[in-house]
Amino acid sequence: MHVDFKEEQLQFADALKRWIGRDYDFEQRRAIVASSQGTSSAAWATLTELGMTALPVPEQQGGFDGTAVDLFVVMRELGRGLVVEPYFATVLGTRFLTLGGAHAALLEQVAQGSLTLACALGERQARHDLRDIATRAQGTDGGWRLDGEKTAVVHGLAAGVLVVPARTGGGQCDEAGITLFAVPADAPGVQLSGYRTLDGQRAATLRLDGVQLGQDALIGTPGAGWDILEAAADYGAGLLCAEALGAMEALFEATLDYLKTRQQFGVPIGKFQALQHRMADMYIHLEQARSMALLAAVTLDGVDTGERRRVVSAAKYRVGQAARFIGQQAVQLHGGMGVTDELAAAHYFKRLSMIELSLGDRDHHLARFMAQPGFQQAA
Repeated sequence: MHVDFKEEQLQFADALKRWIGRDYDFEQRRAIVASSQGTSSAAWATLTELGMTALPVPEQQGGFDGTAVDLFVVMRELGRGLVVEPYFATVLGTRFLTLGGAHAALLEQVAQGSLTLACALGERQARHDLRDIATRAQGTDGGWRLDGEKTAVVHGLAAGVLVVPARTGGGQCDEAGITLFAVPADAPGVQLSGYRTLDGQRAATLRLDGVQLGQDALIGTPGAGWDILEAAADYGAGLLCAEALGAMEALFEATLDYLKTRQQFGVPIGKFQALQHRMADMYIHLEQARSMALLAAVTLDGVDTGERRRVVSAAKYRVGQAARFIGQQAVQLHGGMGVTDELAAAHYFKRLSMIELSLGDRDHHLARFMAQPGFQQAA
């Protein structure tokens, strides 16, 4: 699939690429990952200055009302640079708030770069099923009380507001009865325990112990949050495909350069036909993943829910498959160095592995794709 990007999109990509090359190279990134916060306030300020924080925000709240294709360009460059800042978490949270149709003040703060968001979607028992929610929300006089636990909240400690799905009705795995809330991170009863993930990012476990919220914390309609939850999760999965594409492109290029420079028996190892075949296979996987990631991006802003589900799950599956293959081949072609912390290849493979597990792994999305109407008849 081919997409002709607009001039503004190419300018966004070029600005990001130049900043990453100048101020966010591999060694600088390693220093940020090793810091106590795991993120850089200077980097966030630069992203804000470049207009990245305003990109996903509607114009009414001071943003650029960017499309999924606009964000595709940005996420691909962030993937190439292995950027660990809480940008994706904030973009995903912004999608929830936008679909909810309220929280204009929060969106304005996001656009200005003064607020970061995180999405607490997962629970210990749920694995990849976003409907499996044990966290409870109970109505009180003029508000709500939340109790429960969320796991693997990416950049939860860095967030000022957390998007939290809770159950206000129905069974534990029902689509009906899900309500979404915007929970201030400093609200009484909110406890966050942070840790570093495999890929150098930061995540947290969120505990909600009698958290009192007002009616203004609601995102959307009480008990009818599933449509927003599913649509936002699909949006996030599509953007993760773009980030994975950027990481795969950079890893492919690094591996190709290594084969051209590493010598054995007096010649570059890239001269060996067996290794050329492996690079050709990596290239095929990369091109197929690129087509699917682009297809997902151009589909995300559409209104056809069924088509969105099919395309996003197909893209997440195919990109995850390519990420696993390209990552494994790159590590093997680099030899023993491929798994060392000093080499960027290992970090790309770790990030690709985490993306594959985020918002549904390959098995989850393959099953979801097969469950869509018309698949069995077509098969």
